[in-house]
Amino acid sequence: MLTLDLTGKLAVITGSAGQLGRVMARTLAGCGADIALHYNTSSAKAEELAQEIRQMGRRAFCVQADVCDLSQVLAMRDAIVQNMGGAPDIVVDNAVIQYQWASVLEQPVEDYESQFRSCVLQNVHMAKAFVPAMVEKGWGRFIGINTECSIQCFPGQSAYVSGKRGMDGVLRVLAKEVGEHQVTVNQVAPGWTISDRDRMNHSEKQPTDERIPLKRRGTDQEIANVVAFLASDLASYITGSYIPVCGGNVIPGI
Repeated sequence: MLTLDLTGKLAVITGSAGQLGRVMARTLAGCGADIALHYNTSSAKAEELAQEIRQMGRRAFCVQADVCDLSQVLAMRDAIVQNMGGAPDIVVDNAVIQYQWASVLEQPVEDYESQFRSCVLQNVHMAKAFVPAMVEKGWGRFIGINTECSIQCFPGQSAYVSGKRGMDGVLRVLAKEVGEHQVTVNQVAPGWTISDRDRMNHSEKQPTDERIPLKRRGTDQEIANVVAFLASDLASYITGSYIPVCGGNVIPGI
C-alpha cells in the first residue's frame, strides 16, 4: 500500500496561521513531519496551531518574519535551525498579501509592487534561505502556492496575476537549476477553495459552482493533500510543474 510518509522531515510553511496554511500544517504533521509555523502578525493563531500539532505527537515551532524582507527570512531560517535542530527539508510558500481588485487603469501602482514582493520576492528569499541546505543534503521539496487565476486572467486580477505569473517564472527556472541535486520545485494552483470561514458562514455552495466541470468547489483539505503528495517520495520524479487543483476549472494545454 502506498503511503505519504514524511517521518523525520521538517517542513516550514509560510502563512501557516491562515485559512489554507493551517490545514496544510495539520496534513503534513499527520504524515509525520515536524512543522515550523511562519506567521507575520497572527501570533496567537500560530501558537494555537502549534499546540494542536504537538498533541499529534509532532514538534512545532512558531516563527515571525516578513517574507518580503530577505534579512527577516534569513533570521527566520537561523531561528528554525537553532530551535528545531536542522534546516527544513520541505518549504511551502503560502503567505499572500490581500488587496482590493480593480481594473488596470484603476489599480494603485502600490498593489503591483506588493504582489511582486509577496509572490516573486517571497519565493526568491525562501529559496536563498532554505535551498542551499537541501542541495547539501541531496534531497528537498520546494512547493509554491499559485492560483488558477494565473491562467484565467479575469478583469480586475491584474496585480494578483502579475505577481503569481512572475512567481511561476522564478520557480520554473529554479527547478532546472537545482534538479541535479534531487531537489524538486513545484506549484499547486488552487481554485476558489472552501475553508473554515465558508463552513462557519454556510457559504460552501455558490451559483458559480455549476461552471466548474466537477460542479463543486474544492476544499482546503483537497489542496493540502496535493501539497503532501508533492512533499513525499511518491512525487520524487515530478519537478517544474504547475498543478491546478480546481476541479477542471482551468486545464493547461500542451
